[in-house]
Amino acid sequence: MKAVRILVLGILAGLLHAEEAGPLQSVKPGINEAFLDSNLDVSEWLKRFEVESREVFEARDAIADACGVRPGMVVADIGAGTGLYTRIFSEKVNPGGWVVAVEINPPFLKHIQARAKEEGQHNITTVLCPEDSVSLPPRSVDVAFICDTYHHFEYPQPVLASILGTLKSGGRLVVVDFIREEGRSSDWVMEHVRAGEGTVRKEIEAAGFDFVSKPEVEGLSQNYLLVFRKP
Repeated sequence: MKAVRILVLGILAGLLHAEEAGPLQSVKPGINEAFLDSNLDVSEWLKRFEVESREVFEARDAIADACGVRPGMVVADIGAGTGLYTRIFSEKVNPGGWVVAVEINPPFLKHIQARAKEEGQHNITTVLCPEDSVSLPPRSVDVAFICDTYHHFEYPQPVLASILGTLKSGGRLVVVDFIREEGRSSDWVMEHVRAGEGTVRKEIEAAGFDFVSKPEVEGLSQNYLLVFRKP
């Protein structure tokens, strides 16, 4: 419980994030326009995110297993969306663990809160963050999880720096994102996803993470999963 109290207090402190750090350099202006809408209709996104035709939904159990989450851990679901993985991790970290759903969109967080209450998942906290930080306290998280959201990081370097800071020593970052390869990926992926796996790995390593592995995950053919570690 002490760790949970520290986490909650740190989240409150993180919400004060308003330091002047100079102008940020966007890698893809407007990529998050739809998700900055305070009137976003969550029901429409549920139809897109939580359907069997979406690979990361169909393979959700295998993906969650590959993250190595155990009881007692603190997991940050970054870009949690409708909270699909937030709910899965909530069960995996019991007893004694905690899940923080981090989002830039208030309607998503309200949905996650309501769903957690409905399902009796009392180990979930939601955090509204800016586009350049996860707004979490230092050294408070065991596993940071990013699923089909890395390509939505308009400011990847400051976000990665904040993730590195919030992980405990030896903590893991797990990234799932779309394979982007000419002749293999769909036109939508080639247009929407700004970078392929190689670039993503280089950016994350440049931010101070060590590459650990690329597990083979049953059910993934359109996405890859990479595991990194904080030194």
